[in-house]
Amino acid sequence: MMDRAALAEFLRLRRGALQPEDVGLPRGQRRRTEGLRREEVAVLCSMSTDYYARLERGTGPHPSEQMTAAIAQGLHLSIDERDHLFRLAGHHPPARGTTSEHVGPGMLRILDRLVDTPAEIVTELGETLRQTPLGRALTGDVAQRSGPARSLGYRWFTDPEAQAAYPPEERLLLSRVYAAGLREVVTLRGPGSHAASLVDALRDDAAFRAVWDRHEVGIRPPEVKRFLHPVVGALELACQTLLDTEQSHRMLVYTAVPGSRSHERLQLLAVVGSQDMAAVGDAPGSH
Repeated sequence: MMDRAALAEFLRLRRGALQPEDVGLPRGQRRRTEGLRREEVAVLCSMSTDYYARLERGTGPHPSEQMTAAIAQGLHLSIDERDHLFRLAGHHPPARGTTSEHVGPGMLRILDRLVDTPAEIVTELGETLRQTPLGRALTGDVAQRSGPARSLGYRWFTDPEAQAAYPPEERLLLSRVYAAGLREVVTLRGPGSHAASLVDALRDDAAFRAVWDRHEVGIRPPEVKRFLHPVVGALELACQTLLDTEQSHRMLVYTAVPGSRSHERLQLLAVVGSQDMAAVGDAPGSH
């Protein structure tokens, strides 16, 4: 059963404990509010300010599980705080561990500060959960995908445009990388796992079977990732990885050597990327 009064109090206290810089927002010069404003939280949670304000006043509707999850993520709650929020809203908390899609507050704080860097947070199956603005400009807005197509490994074998963002001479190696990585996760999580269901969905694809039947593991991608971007051209980017061991989430951060052509093109993408991506649509690597 939903506890409206306790939910309202918890939301108010959590909002008051957050500062704009904690969530990647500018502070501004005329801020009088302690913590975040309601409208700022509403934006972070992808809901209307009126809806969120009613929840804080204890007069709002019963939030769905999806809406509750959005609030937990927008307020940068820890896993324990997320579970508490779900119970206050009258729901059973989602599963913890490797199947959880709740990004921990530590990772979110880091991601929020990478405003001029392509970065994303992904699951162990390559499902993008969060992206920086420049990350979206680089690979497209892939966090909004649903079903098996959320996984880059699945898209790699089922959508020809997924490979178009990479040089042809590297595509076979990347096919082996995705197949080997998927095999490792299936072995780790078991035959009834989400990873196993992705393999079943891919078995009819000849290109997938060709690399899957090699039974390879431990195949790693090149140290420098090469992209063919539709707006700024070829990019050579190093990829650094930060791992959340509790939930098997990874933060991928892409950087270019200062002074290089890729660095100049990345700076150009930071300026024109959002406009051009809106006109071009999703980048090839996003499919």
